[in-house]
Amino acid sequence: MALLVRVLRNRISISQWVPVCSRLLLVSHTQGQWGRALSGTSQWPQMSQALSCGGSVVDIQLSRKYHTTNKLSSTKDSPQPVEEKVGAFTKIIEAMGFTGPLKYSKWKIKIAALRMYTSCVEKTDFEEFFLRCQMPDTFNSWFLITLLHVWMCLVRMKQEGRSGKYMCRIIVHFMWEDVEQRGRIMGVNSYILKKNMMLMTNNFYVAILGYDEGVLSDDRGLAAALWRTFFNQKCEDPRQLELLVEYVRKQIQYLDSMNGEDLLLTGEVSWRPLVEKNPQSILKPHSPTYNDEGL
Repeated sequence: MALLVRVLRNRISISQWVPVCSRLLLVSHTQGQWGRALSGTSQWPQMSQALSCGGSVVDIQLSRKYHTTNKLSSTKDSPQPVEEKVGAFTKIIEAMGFTGPLKYSKWKIKIAALRMYTSCVEKTDFEEFFLRCQMPDTFNSWFLITLLHVWMCLVRMKQEGRSGKYMCRIIVHFMWEDVEQRGRIMGVNSYILKKNMMLMTNNFYVAILGYDEGVLSDDRGLAAALWRTFFNQKCEDPRQLELLVEYVRKQIQYLDSMNGEDLLLTGEVSWRPLVEKNPQSILKPHSPTYNDEGL
């Protein structure tokens, strides 16, 4: 793993997003060739320094550096999943699709999961995302922003062993209940709502896989995942991608700094602002307090 990280670090170079033929392409200054092309497919074709577009050749001028980092995500930088010893009976019932005994009672974890999902929809500044990412104020935009924050919570809680994975399932359950309820309040026809829910479910799992791959990659890989899912392949401003990549990186780091026991018991999550006014404040996360009587 360490060897792979070193190899990836050596391949990182100064790069730039360039709009060509109504799409964003990433060029590498040191490699002297085109890198990855942002598209909805999993293939990343290699291209030459000049691109033919409409019968003419477009020359690319390297003039702006795109945000990148020499520090990649590694298993040493984040808390490791807790290895739990389970008995034979627990393994059998979980193999049958049931949940075995957990570290904390299930009702406490469910309440914490509800609080964590509520933090995703009530503590997120949607207006700032609409403004800075030039997103329309629609239900789909709300869902894309909520999905991004729910995914970051899932990434954090999966590090807390079996209890954390159980909490992830409950968070997703509350998310779909909320989406369905909001659709009914908006007066959407039940047939259309059910059809849209199926489509959103498929998009949810595709987005989760793409984000997981992106966060384990460098900034170019994460930017590609955000461009495909969050911006729906319609972002032509590299500054918006740069802003969102930086937001996801710092938010993942901020969640990793929170105590896992507190998250399992309280579910209290705070979100960093999209544009950081005080970068030093990220180093001092607020520690929530757990009160059994206040649940």
